[in-house]
Amino acid sequence: MNNQDKDREVRQWSMFLHLSLLTGLIIPLGGLIVPILIWQIKKEELPGLDDHGKIVVNWIISEVIYFFVCFVLSFVIIGLFLIPIIGGISIVFPIIGGIQANKGILWKYPLSLNILK
Repeated sequence: MNNQDKDREVRQWSMFLHLSLLTGLIIPLGGLIVPILIWQIKKEELPGLDDHGKIVVNWIISEVIYFFVCFVLSFVIIGLFLIPIIGGISIVFPIIGGIQANKGILWKYPLSLNILK
């Protein structure tokens, strides 16, 4: 396989990795499990995928923390307004990340905590 084909494959799997976050909309916990599985299975074969995997896992961790904080804040009303905002960006960010990955761009999600480096 030549470099151009390898690059195309990395971009394609990177896009799938970002968009796999949306499987949680269809399958409960799918948005947590599927991206991690794709990353772990493909990162050795496609080293360029590793950076995208770290970005996606950082977002998953951040998203869980933000939803937990919003849940706690819902007892003082403000969380009720923040939960739909977090839900909206949880749909928009993976789409943008997938589009950028398909272009070969490593896009870090805004608001994402940098836990895995």
